[in-house]
Amino acid sequence: MSEPLTLACHAKVNLFLRVLAREADGYHGIETMFCRIGLADTLTIERIERGVELTVEGADVGPIAQNLAYRAADLALATTGRPFGVRMHLIKRIPAGSGLGGGSSDAASALHGVNQLASGAIPRGEILHLASRLGADVPFFASGAACALAWGHGERMLRLPPLPERPMLIVSPKIHMATAEAYTAIDAMREQAGSRGSVALDLPVLARWGDVARLGGNDFESVVFGQHPTVREAFGALASTHPMLCRMTGSGSSLFAVYRNSRDRDDAAAMLGTKHGLVTATMNG
Repeated sequence: MSEPLTLACHAKVNLFLRVLAREADGYHGIETMFCRIGLADTLTIERIERGVELTVEGADVGPIAQNLAYRAADLALATTGRPFGVRMHLIKRIPAGSGLGGGSSDAASALHGVNQLASGAIPRGEILHLASRLGADVPFFASGAACALAWGHGERMLRLPPLPERPMLIVSPKIHMATAEAYTAIDAMREQAGSRGSVALDLPVLARWGDVARLGGNDFESVVFGQHPTVREAFGALASTHPMLCRMTGSGSSLFAVYRNSRDRDDAAAMLGTKHGLVTATMNG
């Protein structure tokens, strides 16, 4: 019996997110820049004789068999021919339904954990292929990149150098966003306004916070802010703390802000209190 592995499952934010037209397969193309942050779940995984076992602490994640970490472990074991099973314990700190990618990050860690217990039997390219079968954000987490430009359905990526380390705040209102509903709302809105095209991106621009802040926002913001005034109010409060950058991540409902230094970040946290939801201090990287 091997020793248990303990893996950090980091959250992400979308520094910008553009939703393109719906494609023939029913999915939407996107253009986004992923950025890994310090906030993380913890996954402990160990070998057992057979099967997949998962316990979760810190959040209600619904039926265990539908959990992304469970599905990822089962998929990785199937790929190795199931020479053993795994027991996993997941400690949740990343809010669910927040756009921070917690479930996707848990899945990526489960893939890597099973592979490590299997002595690296699954090649890196195959790990990324398995990740793309599990969800749009999973390949980013599986890649290990600190930042990446992604397009298509999120499975096509260009790894980027890390941005300079900066303090951040995450504000998570108590609203669970369903991604499918957010896409449906964007489609309805664009029946009148028209589809959005893509934009040219220069790589040097993606290496500086000031330039990233000018790239535009998150296409889901208009939809989520319209449907949920409390999220719009939280965004206004966060933006009023004068960060370098303030956005919603993913399809919401979590918001994030990037600050020049820890003092500005800590002052902002004190100003916000808990009125607009859970406030978490973290860093990028």
